[in-house]
Amino acid sequence: MDIQNILFTIARCAPGFLLAITVHEYAHGRVAKMFGDTTAEREGRLSLNPAVHIDPMGTIVWPLVSVFMGWMAFGWAKPVPVSTSNFSRAHFKKALFWVSFAGPLSNFILGTLSALVMAIVYIYVPQDLSFQGHFLSMLQYSIFINFILGAFNLIPIPPLDGSRMVAVFLKGEALRKYEEFARFTPMIFIGIIILSMNGVHTIGYVLEPFVSVGRVLPALFVSLLQ
Repeated sequence: MDIQNILFTIARCAPGFLLAITVHEYAHGRVAKMFGDTTAEREGRLSLNPAVHIDPMGTIVWPLVSVFMGWMAFGWAKPVPVSTSNFSRAHFKKALFWVSFAGPLSNFILGTLSALVMAIVYIYVPQDLSFQGHFLSMLQYSIFINFILGAFNLIPIPPLDGSRMVAVFLKGEALRKYEEFARFTPMIFIGIIILSMNGVHTIGYVLEPFVSVGRVLPALFVSLLQ
């Protein structure tokens, strides 16, 4: 990939990527506050400013490496701090579930809104305007990254959001064994990467249904609006 294509890909991906990871972390912090935990707010993380959520590796290095390798930009933000001790005992499991689910859910909502905007631009913005195609390309990536992030974080492997959602429904020995499973997470992800490099896209089978939904949404909205 030449430098011009690299810069074009960065320009295309950066807005949607930053918005996706920012909204994801903001949603965790906002729902935690609804259940009584103001940790994110006190630490200045309850914000839609991408700068406060930047993780050097996940927000800068890894997305750039992805682009230079010819992939779509992918990465993560610095996790919003949540103190579960601030949740009331009466609503502890409910709070833990919804705080965990808030991030992926926000991505699905944002991806759907991106698809709606894409349909509106496609229908109402003249195609002979030079920026129309670029804007549609940015929205297409926004749909992709939001559905990918939402789906990926639902995978029940620690420390992903899905693992905390599953833990809510476990107790006793089952919960203890599930929490011990977290120490194997690095090996699991290394195994997934090795398999992917050898053409066995195990994670792709999990993500593909969600990506497919993102693909059909713009056409669905176009048909509804016309």
